[in-house]
Amino acid sequence: MKLKQVLPFCLLIFVALSSCKKDELITDSSAKLGFSTDSIMFDTVFQYAGSTTKLFRIYNPHEQPINISKAYLAGGSGSAFKLNIDGISTTATMPVLTDIEILGGDSMYVFVQVYVNPSGSLPVVIKDSIIFETNGNIQDVKLIAIGQDVYLHSPTVFPTNGFPPYSIISCNDVWTNDKPHLIFGYAVVDSACTLTMMPGTRVYLHNYSVLWVYKDGTLIIDGDLGNEVTIQGDRLEAEYKDVPGQWGKIWLSRLSKNNIIDYAIIKNGGIGIQVDTVASTTIPTLRLTNTIVKNMSAAALFGQGAHIRAVNCVFANCGQYVAALTIGGKYKFEHCTFANYWTYDSRVTPTLVMGNHYYSDIVGEILRPLDSCYFGNCIIYGDIAEEVGMDSALTTGEFSYKFDYCDVRTTRTPDGHYVTPMNSDPGFADVTINNYRIGSPTAFAAEKGSTLIATPYPSDIRGMTRPNGPLPDLGAYEYYP
Repeated sequence: MKLKQVLPFCLLIFVALSSCKKDELITDSSAKLGFSTDSIMFDTVFQYAGSTTKLFRIYNPHEQPINISKAYLAGGSGSAFKLNIDGISTTATMPVLTDIEILGGDSMYVFVQVYVNPSGSLPVVIKDSIIFETNGNIQDVKLIAIGQDVYLHSPTVFPTNGFPPYSIISCNDVWTNDKPHLIFGYAVVDSACTLTMMPGTRVYLHNYSVLWVYKDGTLIIDGDLGNEVTIQGDRLEAEYKDVPGQWGKIWLSRLSKNNIIDYAIIKNGGIGIQVDTVASTTIPTLRLTNTIVKNMSAAALFGQGAHIRAVNCVFANCGQYVAALTIGGKYKFEHCTFANYWTYDSRVTPTLVMGNHYYSDIVGEILRPLDSCYFGNCIIYGDIAEEVGMDSALTTGEFSYKFDYCDVRTTRTPDGHYVTPMNSDPGFADVTINNYRIGSPTAFAAEKGSTLIATPYPSDIRGMTRPNGPLPDLGAYEYYP
């Protein structure tokens, strides 16, 4: 064979041998796996609710394929955790996954969930490990979860008329802070019954769930400064901290009565509080004080012909309206902050809308008087040019509203509905983190309020003395350094 024929032939053999070597499994005991993390941490997971799915990656840092002979949970079939590698899950009958091959330089996702069943009021720490056996090596990724027992409110009635499944809350029940309440579906405060929530009560609602106060029912939320009642979604992982739309709404339905909410934080739902037609023209359907309602995909406060009285409250950061006061009604807000700097998508609806009519397919327009809609020492502000919408039948229906010493972002020319009109950036501390306090002593909203309006409310939402200066600040917060 000539030299010029030998050289290409040898080259082909070399390439073939090299290729074969790369395709061979690496069996050297020094060859180990790489991992994108050495531990997975689940924040508080509620009994019955399960967890979100967490993931990490296994890396093969070598040129040749590597075989994971075994992958399993150290806790075995009794583990609270569930494991899925490359689409194959551990089960009670198959707790060990075997012969998982990863190509050279490649990686693979591992998915982990946890289901807890703790008992008692205190959270418990649940631990386990995922064990990987490869070439005689044993490596692991640690798993940690916090499990919490709850009072469960899940459907016991399943209507056939299209109404969603619901449960009835015990009449005149009192919820305390010994352990959380978890709501699936609709939880109903029935007619002539009262639900009372004591300071520190924690209420978590699953996706689309609703707390519904039926006609002649009453909701009393009785929080304290520093020990507020919290109402939010049931996902407590860090990535869900400020995500709107995780649950449905608090619904104070038609003819519910004497509802009171004091010192509550209500967040991350669809509608914070929906208040329907008034039960009384003299006693508010809802008295709302020292409360924050924020991060709602639709609206923080939705009134439909309602009677609402609110003081020292913050309504903020919603996908549509922060406050929608529709179909007439009677409203009074003093030292309240309405702020909207929504960033999840483009918002075209104003922070506040007021209306005095609606349309029926049968009879057409129906007028419902906006008997009064009063704002005193308030802030109504956001990041679009017009933050006040007026859905009014002005020529035939009563449409009474007043902004009294308020900072209102509007393109309208002030008229008799505005007392000492103001239209400047109030100077919030940091809207990117939902901090709607007054940012400095020189902020526009500082010392712009009326002493007469403020006198009945000598403390702000944080319990700080009002005023902190010659004049009170606008909104729910008095400036303090």
